[in-house]
Amino acid sequence: MSLQDKLPKVIDPAAQQKAYTAKESWRLMEIISEFVDGIENMTRVLPAVSIFGSARTKPDSPSYKLAEDIARRLSDMGFSVISGGGPGIMEAANKGAFCGASPSIGLNILLPHEQSGNPYQDVSINFKFFFARKVMFVKYATAYVVMPGGFGTLDELSEALTLIQTGKAKKIPVILVGSEFWKGLVNWFQDTLVSEHMINPEDMNLIHVTDDPQEVVELIFNHYESRSRSLNLAERASTFSL
Repeated sequence: MSLQDKLPKVIDPAAQQKAYTAKESWRLMEIISEFVDGIENMTRVLPAVSIFGSARTKPDSPSYKLAEDIARRLSDMGFSVISGGGPGIMEAANKGAFCGASPSIGLNILLPHEQSGNPYQDVSINFKFFFARKVMFVKYATAYVVMPGGFGTLDELSEALTLIQTGKAKKIPVILVGSEFWKGLVNWFQDTLVSEHMINPEDMNLIHVTDDPQEVVELIFNHYESRSRSLNLAERASTFSL
């Protein structure tokens, strides 16, 4: 080995920046491809309901069984069910819909842990980017059903409420299932966010809390029946802002 080979190589900043820019451009193409794939698949399975909840919920849990029951009822009523494609509540929702009359849709995310695809998916779409996946959950949902869950579930709930509150998404039912689980959070919304004028009192009307699977189905079906089957011009315009 020559002395020249032993010397440290000098990094050219211009070349490094060029390589980084090229990598970011390819990343943009990846993002676009995820949106294209999602839109092409999701437009074929409307109307649909998104169901969220913990990936850690066990199959013998009451929450798992309740999510499966709700999904089966919605599927038999003609609603496709959108869930995250993984284990726990996601699996329960996909399983219930898979056994019903309408499609079970799994929006799978690639994660280093927790997420592995469940076998109960009629339509399976894989995502690398969380934000592209979350757009599909919101854009094509007639309603949100939120089961007990952790940070991911809270993130999706908060984003849905924000989009509806600000008019960036159409107004749809947001149903929290599990009154005991959600009680503390809902009370904090009322006692702190409303009382300190962080949200308006009427914003609390965006949320429904129940433990009854049939009430979930009726809330969603009544909402769907009471509105136009297609989006009006204002709603169409707002969905482009997601």
